[in-house]
Amino acid sequence: MGNGGIILEIVKNVVCPFCGTLCDDIICKVENNEIVGTINACRIGHSKFVHTEGAMRYKKPMIRKDGEFMEISYDEAIDKAAQILAESKRPLMYGWSCTECEAQAVGMELAEETKAVIDNTASVCHGPSVLALQDVGYPICTFGEVKNRADVVVYWGCNPMHAHPRHLSRHVFARGFFRERGRPDRTLIVVDPRESDTAKLADIHLQLDFDRDYELLDAMRAVLLGHEIHYDEVAGIPKELIYEAVEVLKKAQFGILFFGMGITHSRGKHRNIDIAIMMVEDLNDYGKFTLIPMRGHYNVTGFNQVATWQSGYPFCVDFSLGYPRYNPGETGANDQLQNKEADAMMVIASDPGAHFPQRALETMAEIPVIAIEPHRTPTTEMADLIIPPAIVGMEAEGTAYRMEGVPIRMKKVVDSELLSDREILEKIVERVKEIKASK
Repeated sequence: MGNGGIILEIVKNVVCPFCGTLCDDIICKVENNEIVGTINACRIGHSKFVHTEGAMRYKKPMIRKDGEFMEISYDEAIDKAAQILAESKRPLMYGWSCTECEAQAVGMELAEETKAVIDNTASVCHGPSVLALQDVGYPICTFGEVKNRADVVVYWGCNPMHAHPRHLSRHVFARGFFRERGRPDRTLIVVDPRESDTAKLADIHLQLDFDRDYELLDAMRAVLLGHEIHYDEVAGIPKELIYEAVEVLKKAQFGILFFGMGITHSRGKHRNIDIAIMMVEDLNDYGKFTLIPMRGHYNVTGFNQVATWQSGYPFCVDFSLGYPRYNPGETGANDQLQNKEADAMMVIASDPGAHFPQRALETMAEIPVIAIEPHRTPTTEMADLIIPPAIVGMEAEGTAYRMEGVPIRMKKVVDSELLSDREILEKIVERVKEIKASK
């Protein structure tokens, strides 16, 4: 019981719908069907939980008429969205990384029904990682194994202190079954051209030159395979420090390489990941070594899983011929927009208006855009139709995949009158089928 007789409810074991770490130990404080506080959440996760309401939150579907938004009903919004998609010759469906797997599965059905191109945010973040694992495999493990076993931890091209704030405390500094002292039992190596806050914690900081990740990885592999480095430095790193770092990696009982967008989007892209995976394979000649990509949105991994189940391909899936095709570089969201191939776009659970390049935004401004989005964003400012959903992990339950591929069920903490993403998409699919049947 709180002040003035207000009932305070405590909801335990809540999964945080922010980043790919999917922390599952959050405690939410609920008053009058509103989350008013959290325990265990990082600052970003806490902010997402307690700031869901306010002036920036859409409560009703909106349609743009004469340059201004006006409220409409869900039925009207769903009918309009279905008409746009059913009548489009080359629709694009993009986003999907901040919603549940069940909604993503319905999205795949909608894409097939409308012969759309469907893509998620991986195409602008860890798409190169997906291409690399298709090339050379994926020596991955779970967070539990990292916490309990890892004695050497490498962060390459990422800064979890800011991007995944509880990553270090939950999996690296935490005490594990075989690492009873936590941080003192582990050696931390950070590879980053900047002296980031994560790098400041490292035992070894390889401060390489920008865009030279491939060269450094190649040199480290050469040393692993018994060759000498014939230069004083590689990628800005003195060869003595490279030898020292490789010796630490070779002596690991259980090593883990976490890698982020600093390596997936520097020069070389998926070839950087190719060689990183091969280095991990080489290290398994000495001890157990694995890797995990530092995925950003909380269910970006989930879409890649769902898309692969249903189409055989993880992202950039093109249904225009009635069956799935896959050609990143042609069937990605940015490619479709910059080449002016898309004639309608549905954006769900992402914000390309804030992140896509100018040429892509110019096309978005010229075509009908449907935004399934709870808050006001640069994308909703460009949209012709806004359909607000309940937020998964707070107002709706669903399944999400953690960055290393472990599925976790997300709780519903408070009630909402809004439809979930899955319910909205199911209604659009049903209406699209009706429209097509009537032609």
